[in-house]
Amino acid sequence: MQVFNLSDQALGAVMMALQKSLMEQSDIVPVLKEMNFVPTDSGLVVNNPPLVKYEADGMALYDEVEDSDSE
Repeated sequence: MQVFNLSDQALGAVMMALQKSLMEQSDIVPVLKEMNFVPTDSGLVVNNPPLVKYEADGMALYDEVEDSDSE
């Protein structure tokens, strides 16, 4: 059995998914299921981390960018 560990990047992506679900008061499971984990020398990385968008004082601080990769 092969064992994989999360890289710092993958751990950050999971934490962003948690933050997103808390901010939106939504279920985290669909976000986690959408993540594509790829093994590397430093551990698993997520090649499609979640994007988090929120507003402060009516101003968008992060605009979601359309994914230009076609699969």
